Amino acid sequence: MSTGTAGNFEKTRAAALADPAGFWARIADGIDWIKRWDKVIDDSRKPFYRWFSGGVLNTCYNCVDRHVERGRADQLALIYDSPLAGAQRKLTYRELRDEVARCAGVLRSMGVDKGDRVVIYMPMVAEAAIAMLACARIGAVHSVVFGGFAAPELAKRVVDAQPKVMVSASCGLLPGKAVPYKPLLDEALEIAGVPDMPCLILQREQLRCDMVAGRDVDWSDAMARAVPADCVPLAATDPLYVIYTSGTTGKPKGVVRDNGGHAVALRWSMEAVYGAQPGDVYWAGSDVGWVVGHSYIVYGPLLQGCTTILYEGKPVGTPDAGAFWRVCAEHGVNVFFTAPTAFRAIKKEDPSGELVKRYDLSKFRTLFLAGERGDPDTIEWAQKILNVPVIDNWWQTELGWPAISNCMGIEYLPVHPGSPTKPVPGFDIRILDEEGQEKAPGEIGSLVIKLPMPPGTLYTLWNNEHGYEDTYLSRYPGYYLSGDAGYIDEDGYGWVMSRIDDIINVAGHRLSTGQMEEILASHPDVAEAAVVGAADALKGQVPLGLVVLKSGVQHTNEEICKDLVARVRAQLGAVADFKSVHVVPRLPKTRSGKVLRVTIRSMADGGDVKIPATIEDDAVLPEIKQALAAMGYPRASA
Repeated sequence: MSTGTAGNFEKTRAAALADPAGFWARIADGIDWIKRWDKVIDDSRKPFYRWFSGGVLNTCYNCVDRHVERGRADQLALIYDSPLAGAQRKLTYRELRDEVARCAGVLRSMGVDKGDRVVIYMPMVAEAAIAMLACARIGAVHSVVFGGFAAPELAKRVVDAQPKVMVSASCGLLPGKAVPYKPLLDEALEIAGVPDMPCLILQREQLRCDMVAGRDVDWSDAMARAVPADCVPLAATDPLYVIYTSGTTGKPKGVVRDNGGHAVALRWSMEAVYGAQPGDVYWAGSDVGWVVGHSYIVYGPLLQGCTTILYEGKPVGTPDAGAFWRVCAEHGVNVFFTAPTAFRAIKKEDPSGELVKRYDLSKFRTLFLAGERGDPDTIEWAQKILNVPVIDNWWQTELGWPAISNCMGIEYLPVHPGSPTKPVPGFDIRILDEEGQEKAPGEIGSLVIKLPMPPGTLYTLWNNEHGYEDTYLSRYPGYYLSGDAGYIDEDGYGWVMSRIDDIINVAGHRLSTGQMEEILASHPDVAEAAVVGAADALKGQVPLGLVVLKSGVQHTNEEICKDLVARVRAQLGAVADFKSVHVVPRLPKTRSGKVLRVTIRSMADGGDVKIPATIEDDAVLPEIKQALAAMGYPRASA
């Protein structure tokens, strides 16, 4: 692990802010260019900044071919590990290149060309990553949709992206069952009005599907007769992929990532943020349907010449809460990145960390957590059982890579549990009040990023430039609106507390539900916590807490809830007006592990509850309704 020299981080950050063009030009030397750029930062259409204008490259070449050509042909590039399928598959860089080239040839034979869109609707199989890279190879724009997404939501994305071809599989896998994908795909194409769209289908042995004659192409058959395709030159500003933000309503928000800036930023982030060197084994425990899967299962590790792991399983239940440690030990993982939600699930099942002791984790250097706020209790628990640095980092689908983190490849800074540490070099993060004035250190406000943002971040929304400007740039001109609330402390550490709309107003006092969740989660019996602001006729809003307990707790629910109320009031004062907390078996979450606080709040307020398409299991909602009723919500109308 490279921890750098004291002061390196601040020097690097100062250099990035003082001369962004010079800084990123130097970083860009880590990528192979067919033609170098004419301009590092193109500001000719403010606020629509572009990076490396005039540059020409190919992202797939940078991920795969160049490593084959420079001595890594026999190094493992991708490990597919599926406890759900009871299968593993390992591909060297040479094997991956050949598979990707053949898949690119298949897409070509189906009429896909540079600039065409391909929607990928796949489970966590190696073929999903191969299809993504194949699109990048021939300049097609891929849009990966989380496998198992409901047909209407898939249809929305098909309508927006207007793909030439769909890539899918017969099924996905969950513990104990196969989930049919093909009927969902067929229904989505009907809804979208394109029932005849060509589909490339991977038949999985766990559940085969019916094929539509003349439309559907079998993956295995097509790959067997494919003519491999070479990498095509692409402008740095050409789009690489579109990813839709989860849980959108109405017109989907398609975040667009380019080729040049994305490759530069992602490779550097592997080195600078994650401290991962070529040859390291890097594992992001996410799904290719989410941004973490794009950035850190596929592109980031391969751009850096690492071995990446694609895991089809769960943190618990496949077979137990030691699943992650098995993967880390078996494949020699050096750096692991997952969501705090996964660790809370492990902590709930194995609170003393006994399962860790069964595995040799001697190669394991660092754990990174992101996706939801990393509560201090979970971070400290993980650090205690693993005995390695546990690093929180904050970013978003729109940003594509960490904006606040402890940059392990530059300088390991002291960890402040609950803070993802300091803004990453290149990100000029500010905290503004409602009038656009900067807040003093320690004061909560709106977290924004001064334009231009660094390379690798979104530069627009797909076919919706106005929507991009309206959603992200109009509230504070010259700044990107993250939608998150937080503060920067006296030491320059960033604290991301909640979404802006999770700041609640209790009798005129603006309070963060994130702070309250942090206190609840610190209780030794609590595995997870969620706090929402419920409407109150007298005080405007009052906080309600829901907690999930660890396995094997000795205290009664009543004792725990009483203690939780006392803790919040002791740490935040009576002003928080925290009186109501209830124990639930589980919290409602999206498939990516985010707690559905807006849904809980709507249920508490008795309003229309829109069930997001991304919900993991809607059977949890009656449980939440029952808990809220026990707390007296929704209130009877006056």
